[in-house]
Amino acid sequence: MNETAVPRAGAPRQVALMITCLADMFYPEVGERIVRLLRRLGVAVTLPAGQTCCGLPLFNSGYHDEAAAVARRTVQIFRDAEAVVVPSGSCAWMVKHEYPGLLRETAEAIDAERVAERTWEFSQFLVRGLGRTAFESDVEGPLAYHDSCHLLRGLHEGESPRVLLRDLKGTSVVPLPGSDECCGFGGSFSVRLPEVSTSILERKLANLEASGARCLVACDAGCLMQIRGGLLRRGSTLQALHLAEVLK
Repeated sequence: MNETAVPRAGAPRQVALMITCLADMFYPEVGERIVRLLRRLGVAVTLPAGQTCCGLPLFNSGYHDEAAAVARRTVQIFRDAEAVVVPSGSCAWMVKHEYPGLLRETAEAIDAERVAERTWEFSQFLVRGLGRTAFESDVEGPLAYHDSCHLLRGLHEGESPRVLLRDLKGTSVVPLPGSDECCGFGGSFSVRLPEVSTSILERKLANLEASGARCLVACDAGCLMQIRGGLLRRGSTLQALHLAEVLK
């Protein structure tokens, strides 16, 4: 990929990065990689101050009034962004699909709709927003891809990450059996039902080891946390990386 580039006609030239709480606290390197990559593609990146959780854990636990309060604040922070890029399918789904409903018939309803329309999950933004699919990688393969539940079932996106990996120079990709099956994280689900969560994870890890991959690629920090933890407890040499960490 060229060191500098110009976005295709009509593509957003400036984006606001919604870093998400998990990426901010546990995977700041993902945000850094996204910023560097987008800037090399000719896209200006800002990181609006005052960001917090998107409210998904509250929403999933039934605290919809509290989730609406978080949504209201987040919409105010990102209301003027030309585009919002999110390195997590679950958080992107929350903004795009639940914010408009939570803030319906409120003063922020129109802004919620606009922010939802302008929000992109990271892989979608590269492929569908910028029309960019050709990248290189220095991550040792073979790689395998895991579909996060919200990205696949909520945003109906399974193609963009695969296009990026399929065209990736410098490594190879192998199919992952059960790639569309949950990793068992599910946010607070893994805390409330740890035995069930662990059982689901064990199946995912067994499939990963059987695939012949040396690195798992995912587009959601929650999945990475779950899978990395399982690999660490197994003493595995396999890596689990965010898509942004394998692109250059």
